[in-house]
Amino acid sequence: MDPTKLRALLDAVSAGEVDVDAAMAKLRDLPYTDLGYAMVDHHRALRQGVPEVIFGEGKTAEQIVGIATSIVSHGSTCFVTRVTDDKAAAVLAAFPDARHAPIARTLTIARTPIEPRGSGPVAVIAAGTSDLPVAEEACETLAALGREVIRMYDVGVSGIHRILMRREEIARAVCVIVCAGMEGALPSVVGGLTDRPVIGVPTSIGYGTALSGFTPLMAMLTSCASGVTVVNIDNGFGAAFAAARIDRAR
Repeated sequence: MDPTKLRALLDAVSAGEVDVDAAMAKLRDLPYTDLGYAMVDHHRALRQGVPEVIFGEGKTAEQIVGIATSIVSHGSTCFVTRVTDDKAAAVLAAFPDARHAPIARTLTIARTPIEPRGSGPVAVIAAGTSDLPVAEEACETLAALGREVIRMYDVGVSGIHRILMRREEIARAVCVIVCAGMEGALPSVVGGLTDRPVIGVPTSIGYGTALSGFTPLMAMLTSCASGVTVVNIDNGFGAAFAAARIDRAR
C-alpha cells in the first residue's frame, strides 16, 4: 500500500466513512504476504516511497506472476527487471495491460497512471549502442518512479564532439547517469562538463581486457572528475534508483 492510499484510508476512518474493522481488514496483510517462495514486502512503499521491485532473473514465470499479483492487489505499481521474452509473455498473459520493454528487459504493471515526481529530468547517457540494454533499464526504472528522462545515446569518447554538442541538455538535468563499457571514460568527461551529480554505470561491453565490465568499473572508480559516483556492472536499475533518491533529497 502506498502512502497516498494509506492516508486516504485513514482520512476515511477519521471522517467515519470507513469503520475500524473494515480498515483493519485492508491492513491485515501489512507489512508482508508470505507466498511460500517469497515474502512480499508491502511495507516498502511506506518506508521508501516506492513499492518492492521484482528481480526477474532466477525466478520462474509463475513466481513472477504470483509476486506481481500480490503487489498489484495492494494497489501498488509493480515493476519487474531482468525478464526474458518468454517470462514476459507469461506475465503479459496474466496482465495484458502491462508495459513490456524488451531492450530494457523490464515490465511495468500500473493500474493507475504513474504520478509525475521530481524537480526536473534525469539525463541517461550511453556511450555506444551496445550499452542500450543497461541505459534503457535505467530509463524504464525512472519512468516507473515517475521521473522525466532525457536520452542521449551513442555519444562516446571516440567522437567527443557528440557529447560536447549536448551540454545544454545535460545542464537541464537534475542528475546524470552515464553508461559505458570498453575503457569507461565517458563518465569522467561528463563529470567535467556539469555540476550535477554524475552516476557512472560500467557495462560488460568490450573486447578481452575489458574483462566483462571490470575495466570500465575500475576506470570509473578512479575517475579524475571530482564527485563521480559508480554503481555495479550493468546496474542501470540501481543507478536510476540512486538518481531518484538524489533528486528527492534536493
